[in-house]
Amino acid sequence: MSSGYPLLWALQVLPLLGAVVVYLMRSSPWAVSVSRAVALAELGLAILLLERVDATSATLQLTERVDVFGLTVYHAGADGLTVLFVLLNALLTVLLTLYGLVQGLGSTGRVGVLVLAAEALLMSMLVTLNVLWFALASFAELMVVAYLLGRWSTSTEENRVLAMTRFIQFQTVGAIALLFSIGILAWGHADVTGRWSFDLFDLMQVPPAGKFQSAAFFLMFYGLAVRTPLFPLHGWLPHVAQRGMVAVAPALLLGIKVGIYGMLRFLLPLMPDAVMAWQLWVVGFAMAGVFYTAVLAFLQTNLRRLLAFAVVSHTSLIVIGLFTLEDVGLQGAVLLTVNFGLAVTVMLFMVGFVFRRTHTTYLDQLGGLFERIPFIAVVFLIGGLAIVGMPGTPGFDAAHLVLEASIERFGALPTVATALGNVVAAGFLLWGFQRAFLAPRADGSTSRVDRTEPMEYFVGGLAVALLLVAGFYSEPWLHLTDAAVKALAARFGHG
Repeated sequence: MSSGYPLLWALQVLPLLGAVVVYLMRSSPWAVSVSRAVALAELGLAILLLERVDATSATLQLTERVDVFGLTVYHAGADGLTVLFVLLNALLTVLLTLYGLVQGLGSTGRVGVLVLAAEALLMSMLVTLNVLWFALASFAELMVVAYLLGRWSTSTEENRVLAMTRFIQFQTVGAIALLFSIGILAWGHADVTGRWSFDLFDLMQVPPAGKFQSAAFFLMFYGLAVRTPLFPLHGWLPHVAQRGMVAVAPALLLGIKVGIYGMLRFLLPLMPDAVMAWQLWVVGFAMAGVFYTAVLAFLQTNLRRLLAFAVVSHTSLIVIGLFTLEDVGLQGAVLLTVNFGLAVTVMLFMVGFVFRRTHTTYLDQLGGLFERIPFIAVVFLIGGLAIVGMPGTPGFDAAHLVLEASIERFGALPTVATALGNVVAAGFLLWGFQRAFLAPRADGSTSRVDRTEPMEYFVGGLAVALLLVAGFYSEPWLHLTDAAVKALAARFGHG
């Protein structure tokens, strides 16, 4: 369903133009204000998209199509799933511009340029219906994030190089795997129709057969799982979390789960036979990842590394929901992704505020912070509880939907084991909170820790408010994605 007004094009171009403007005036004191204004305007466009998309229809709407250099056709569209991820992207970008203001990162506008550029590329990934366009935008966005991670690293030169090396190695291999998968899909289409295409609709009509579909599935899943990240392809994240930028770049990597979105938009619809064949293997690795990374989290001495393993553990739960292939499980996984994006961003922000005061995130050098910064401690705790599905957050309903579908699809025993893994995850997050904020400080004094500032109250309070509103009023978001996930589940005989 097409539209006369190119709203999806505007969503992609506005932050890109904003990045150019902020770059040109980067030495001006107004640069930071302009970046915030652009982020707010983009949020306004995302809300307009929410109003214009009919959530009761599974049809991709407001479609835009332009032939650009033959194979790289610009083809964009939106449904309820798209809208939810677009809103999350816009919201988190606004929060990032506010966080950068608090931390003084954007004093010259350079961080604002990169954040807006990343937002534009993420929007392009979320609205495109061309799988090659998705892969190229993903690679470009990773390069922007890599620059952020390296340029504003909090570690020594040697450790920074190690973290960047791991990041580039993993992401490059993942990008190559994704491109090979896309090549197999396009080649299979050309073998039948006589023409190459990377368009979602064309590829769905002529999926590759047999072992070629399995090869395409494995490569695409590998590329998206590295990006997500999913056990056992998560090796880059602990290094980057500990030695890279504290919050902005990790939030761009982990807050908007484009790896999960890629599975929903491309992997599951394009290769249904291979998905069914590999379903139990994927779920088995995901269930193992819930426990394995939870155990590793208890062994960490650095709060940032602990959060990294929390990410991997809970990403596994999302993937279990996806691969139930039931509409209930898919919907739970989508809502859990949104909850996760908000919650992990909240926790990263609070860790950034702690690092700003203490210049460390090692647990044995923290402690006693609740006495000086109780608001930051409480917000961190709420973020942690949201990740594990605290009532009142989107994770509560989402986790129940995932577990309900898991029982239906895989039986009680694996589902109970997964639920116990979530309990373990709650344990290590509470343990990290206790060590960082409640345990006695090693030097016996916290008097040198600055009190919470007004802007920190605003950022933390806004983030928590978003979590609670989405949690207590989850019904609109379930309604928004209902038609889209039912259409996807119907491809696997469910719905």
